[in-house]
This record gives sequence, C-alpha cells and structure tokens, in this order.
Amino acid sequence: MKSSNVTFFMRVWQGDITQLPVDAIVNAANPSLLGGGGVDGAIHKAAGPDLKQYCAGLGGCNTGEAKLSPGFNLPSQYVVHTVGPVWHGGGDNEAKLLAQCYQNSLLLADREGIVSIAFPAISCGVYGYPARKAAEVAVTALNVALEQCVLSKQIWLVGFDAEQAGIWQQCVANLQQIA
Repeated sequence: MKSSNVTFFMRVWQGDITQLPVDAIVNAANPSLLGGGGVDGAIHKAAGPDLKQYCAGLGGCNTGEAKLSPGFNLPSQYVVHTVGPVWHGGGDNEAKLLAQCYQNSLLLADREGIVSIAFPAISCGVYGYPARKAAEVAVTALNVALEQCVLSKQIWLVGFDAEQAGIWQQCVANLQQIA
C-alpha cells in the first residue's frame, strides 16, 4: 500500500539510455532476453557479454512481464527486461499489454528497492507501436502503478532523439494538467 509520504517525479531525457546514471534502466527486450536490435542491442552491447549469459538463465520473458538482471558494465546497477507487444492495429490487446510492461517493470523495481528508473519507448521500434499512442499508454500506466509503490520514485522517460523526447514531454505535460 502506498505510503502518504511517497513522492515521485516523471521527467524526460533525450539521449542514450545506456549512459543514464540511474538505479535501473528498462530494456525493451525480445522474448528470449538474449539481445536484438534497437535499445535491446544497445543495452546488451554496453553491458557486455555477462548480460547475455545471465539472461540465458532467466528462461525468457512473456509479453507484458518483467525480469531483473544486474547491469554489469552499465552505469545502472540493474536492467529491468520487459517484452512489449507487436502493433497489429490496436485491436489485439496491445494497449493493455504495453501498460503491463510499464506497470510490471515499475512494481518489480519497487519490490527490489530501486528508486531511480529510466524507460525507453517500449514497442516503438521494430514492433511498430505508434510513438504517441505508446507514450500516452506509458504515462497513464506509470501513474497508475505509482499508487502501488512503497518507495519514492524518480522516473526518467528517455527519447533517443528529439522527436521521441518531445512526444514524452507532451504526454507528461498532459498528465500534469489533469493532476
């Protein structure tokens, strides 16, 4: 149950998520957790070969779930791996599954004592999820999950380029107007 003195902030950062000095970064992984393209490949490359070896022992990950590994050579102590949905036009539970990625990642981090966490735009690369729709789902899902957190949170929404960072910024601003 959320304590009344739990605080949080949600901020946007543009750049390489592997360089952000936070407790944990979230990896938009494939189901095997063994590396791939996009942010998944960048995280595996920056963390070094020990990450792939560790992930081989995790037994994969289903869409919407989250698993934890050490960060190895990354500035972050941990990597939270989650598998986003492939976009099929929006009628295949994509929004629900994407929301689960963000919520399960944040709640896993909370259980493990992680305070600062950085999220990429999950499913927006080769999985084809439209960036604005995904960001709206993400910001809403994180706001809901924060109600269940027992630790204060510093949430960073990372855009690898100015366009994605701008989309994150608009969605965070919209959330703040509602709150």
